[in-house]
Amino acid sequence: MSEMSALEGRITAALDRIRQGLDAKAGPDPEMAAALAQERAAKDALAAELQAHQGQGAELGRLTAALEAQQAQMQNLDAELQRLRASNAQMREMNTQLREAVTNGLAPELLDQAVAAEIAALQAQRSADAAELEAILATLKPVIEEGSHAAG
Repeated sequence: MSEMSALEGRITAALDRIRQGLDAKAGPDPEMAAALAQERAAKDALAAELQAHQGQGAELGRLTAALEAQQAQMQNLDAELQRLRASNAQMREMNTQLREAVTNGLAPELLDQAVAAEIAALQAQRSADAAELEAILATLKPVIEEGSHAAG
């Protein structure tokens, strides 16, 4: 039994020393506090970066939708231009036939009317081409401005 008492005394003494050591260490360890602060700062930086990437994803979605809308607009404009060009080609062919008919004895005022119609069609063609350029410039302007903001 005396061995048991001796062991019990030794264990109690060891536990007391451990408790005293823990009480002495109870204050914050400066190295651990610094490491913890560094880890928190790294976590905050990663969270901010994640939010920035999520914001970029939303911006990318908005830009994609705008691009799709502009592509649809360009397809509509292209269809109109094709139709206008076909109409002009047909009108030029008819005017050529009319000129041939006038040289064979038809009234010259018909030729004047045909030429006036052809001029009007060419002006419409020019207007459609100008509209196409406006659409292209409207599409490129935001991209150019965004590029100049990114470079500056």
